[in-house]
Amino acid sequence: MQFAPDPDFYSVVEVEISSLSIGGSPRSSGESREHVELLAAATGPLPPIVVHRPTMRVIDGMHRLRAAQLCGRRTIPTRFFDGPEGDAFVLSVRLNIAHGLPLSLPDRKSAAAKIIESHPDWSDRLIASTTGLSAKTISELRRRTAPESPCVARIGRDGRVRSINRVSGRTLAYDLMTKDPSLSFRHIARIAGISPETVRDVRKRMHRGESPVPAGRHKRAVPGELPPAGPVDRPGARRALEQPPAAIVDRLKADPALRLNENGRDLLRLLNIHTIPREDWVKIVDSIPPHCAEIIVQLARGCAQGWRECATRLERKISKT
Repeated sequence: MQFAPDPDFYSVVEVEISSLSIGGSPRSSGESREHVELLAAATGPLPPIVVHRPTMRVIDGMHRLRAAQLCGRRTIPTRFFDGPEGDAFVLSVRLNIAHGLPLSLPDRKSAAAKIIESHPDWSDRLIASTTGLSAKTISELRRRTAPESPCVARIGRDGRVRSINRVSGRTLAYDLMTKDPSLSFRHIARIAGISPETVRDVRKRMHRGESPVPAGRHKRAVPGELPPAGPVDRPGARRALEQPPAAIVDRLKADPALRLNENGRDLLRLLNIHTIPREDWVKIVDSIPPHCAEIIVQLARGCAQGWRECATRLERKISKT
């Protein structure tokens, strides 16, 4: 992921040295007098310094600023950065490891800890590339400084968002597809912080009536967050039948193996109509006019026969599994 300064960052202007602030440098030991004198003795022009416009704080170029002061100059060539202060610090660290007098290892670690706090959604590799440290070092610093980060996904060096916990990512993808089956894999992947291929795998598992999380991954789930259940076992199905029919249908509506295909949706619509409470059936029968009664009797018996055949076929299917 590339850090993109504002367009004005590339414009160079002369700024009064007296207007600049020098606090917040990632260098804990301050500037090197030897390096300042070396720059002051340079015959050619030095690169412009970088200043955070909202605070007028020097982001990069403290040694060049000190050299200009040593030479008695009142102004210095400057590029302005207008982003948030947290981003200004990140830019300061990145520029100070890219050129000039490099930051010491302790300063880079201290800077990394500050970036972990200000940018908790950045991946270890992204912060490592900014501070010149290894991703392993960043991971260790994160465990010590922010062991309970609320982030469920992080931004990588390529700018892509990835889930920290694959179980939570798959669970979120499951919820999104359940609520809106028309969402594209890429759209779901961006929101859940997982790859489109993982979303595809979740969709296949949903169609098969399986849990979206493969066996063995549940133990890495976020505490207090349970993955959606897979197919109900037969004893569980028998226990479910003890509930009111409407409650059973509501439970079936949440099953993606049914709601994500046309035949399943047709079945759910039929069940939703045919499992109305007994008192509603009584009201319906009482409201039927006499001249329609005979044909409705025949239709009702035909519907009942259709459900009986459906039940018989399902029982045969169950007995084979």
